[in-house]
Amino acid sequence: MSLTLILLVYIILNVFAFMMYIWDKRKAQKDKWRTKESTLLLCALLGPFGAVAGMQVARHKTRKLKFKLVYVFLVLHIVVIVYLAAKGIIHF
Repeated sequence: MSLTLILLVYIILNVFAFMMYIWDKRKAQKDKWRTKESTLLLCALLGPFGAVAGMQVARHKTRKLKFKLVYVFLVLHIVVIVYLAAKGIIHF
């Protein structure tokens, strides 16, 4: 798989995670069916940049303890990206 395709998929995952947090906040405001917390956390694991952005923009799930994991996922992704860059596997 090409690096361009991997980057595109990664961007899509982060955009999707962002949208999931925004949609769930809107559902909460309208007292409608909500997204499972486990689903939101899975989205955060796959797209932590989008999840953190969604949490901050919508002010959603920022006080719940288990959602502090989203920041852990973000740090893990940053560590992996820095590692891959240091090994010369990806270039900026």
